[in-house]
Amino acid sequence: MPAQSDDTAPRWFPDNEPPTRLLLVRHGSTEHSHDGRFSGRNELPLDEHGRGQALAIARHVSRMGSVDVVLSSALRRARETAEAIVAKVGGQVEIVEDLVEMEFGEWEGLTLADAHLKWPDVIRDWLAGIDIAPPGGESFADVEARVTPAVQRIIDGNRGRRIVAVSHVTPIKTLLRIALSAPQETMFKCHLDTASLSVIDYFEDGATSVRTINNSEHPDGTN
Repeated sequence: MPAQSDDTAPRWFPDNEPPTRLLLVRHGSTEHSHDGRFSGRNELPLDEHGRGQALAIARHVSRMGSVDVVLSSALRRARETAEAIVAKVGGQVEIVEDLVEMEFGEWEGLTLADAHLKWPDVIRDWLAGIDIAPPGGESFADVEARVTPAVQRIIDGNRGRRIVAVSHVTPIKTLLRIALSAPQETMFKCHLDTASLSVIDYFEDGATSVRTINNSEHPDGTN
């Protein structure tokens, strides 16, 4: 709840102001997803299961009401998921480069256990600090520094509209954490399934309301 002066009646959200609703979709699965591998800037396509997930989330989003804008990370797995959504809701996919996943550098394609064998100290520090980056990669602070202003520009340019943004685990978790005013360790205590839906409402005075986190129970049973 935003701060209020002593003489203002308390409220949860701004009166008579439609929010800007951001529907955050994690892309469907790829061959990296099933083994929990670091999957950053690669161009892997959706696998067969991921294509089914993309169709399921597209149907789910289309049943939630009209969509004004569909945005996507430039990476193939996100674009393919976004294309399934526009096939159901109409419009075109708009690419937003800053919605891409974290750059994992030398950890790309490895599991956490694999990386820990070679870089135990870096893994320990990475899990504990926002400013620690994988070798040749980005830190959580780096991701926040590019995602936060990018999404603010999106919100400012689409006030009162419903926006679908197809992205990845780290950018989505970052946006949820910020909207909740939650500490950094929240990033490691929140799970996002492939093809899951999270929803944030943004108000013009800066208030935010997280309505959904990690909804992967789509009506046709694909999760």
